[in-house]
Amino acid sequence: MFVVLFTQLLVYPGVDRLVASLGGTPTIDAGTAFLAVQLLAFVLFSAVWGAISDRAGRRIPFVVVGALGGTVAYLALAALVLSGGGDFGIALVLRFFEGAFTIGAFSLAITMLMDLDGGHGKNMGAAGIAIGGGAALGAPVGGQLYTFGPLAPILTSAALLSAVAVVLSTVPDRATGQRRSLGDALGSFRGTPELLVPFAFGFADRFAAGFFGLVGTFYFRDAFGLAPSGIGLLLACFFVPFALLQYPFGTLSDRIGRVIPIAAGSAGFGTAILAVSLASTVPAAALGMVLVGILGALVAPATMALVTDLVAPHERGAAMGGFNIFGSLGFLGGILVGGWLATRYGYFGAFAVAGGLEITIAILTLPVLFRISPIRP
Repeated sequence: MFVVLFTQLLVYPGVDRLVASLGGTPTIDAGTAFLAVQLLAFVLFSAVWGAISDRAGRRIPFVVVGALGGTVAYLALAALVLSGGGDFGIALVLRFFEGAFTIGAFSLAITMLMDLDGGHGKNMGAAGIAIGGGAALGAPVGGQLYTFGPLAPILTSAALLSAVAVVLSTVPDRATGQRRSLGDALGSFRGTPELLVPFAFGFADRFAAGFFGLVGTFYFRDAFGLAPSGIGLLLACFFVPFALLQYPFGTLSDRIGRVIPIAAGSAGFGTAILAVSLASTVPAAALGMVLVGILGALVAPATMALVTDLVAPHERGAAMGGFNIFGSLGFLGGILVGGWLATRYGYFGAFAVAGGLEITIAILTLPVLFRISPIRP
């Protein structure tokens, strides 16, 4: 989980430079396309990996294959540049291929934690540390790597994913449940419509992450004149508290239930996003990003734990795959919609939509949330 998010965020601070090296035009639209095609693959293949894993009753082999597939894709991107045949269309195909494999490694790694005993909130808090830690370090490290050239993040990603594949092949598989047909596994989460509540929150949370990954990058560059290294550090102001606080907040949700962390955290999360757009200085923007990270950490583990609460053990892979579909759609929406809004209506309008979406979903889903997850477990 850490490595997939780390490698994903490595390319963000200097995505315009990477796009140029791959034969594209270093504009926000080209950057959007390069980031979005990976997320499209996430959407299309997340539940497929989960369903196949549920059917097989195993996780490890599929996580290893996903990591190795991502390695091959990153190496192919580097080869495209080194060969001098920079073709942005081919680069987009390779980026899609990378996303199709790495989402399998990512989603099934989360499912491996769902398979463990203990409080679901605590386990998902551990997942949140890995996810948030990878995202927190990916942006600033990526900003520094770009000083060595546009291929440095790509080659680093390939090396890390291949190392993870080797390590994971030695881990015991603790998948539970029963072998079923692929059709039953793929359709299992459809029989639990209550899953739409955590799916909706996952969509909104990842929308904000994708929004900051692209629009935030260009906003901080244009508003404050920051270089990639500075942008990476400002993004880290969100991702560091988001990572460090998920385990204690996940444990808290085991004690008090999922309702308060999800509902209150989401409403505050949306408000904090709006506050960032009003910051007039870098320190003020950094403070706003820290607040966004704290409130995001309150929401994320409780939301993933609610998915685990609602499904049987043999449905976990498909259910988490469904959650990641909505999350990837949210991330994709944060990039596409956020980029479109920023281009046509300015940064404040884009921030208003991102923050307002979080608040709106919290309000609309609150009655159902109370019904499916009481305040105390």
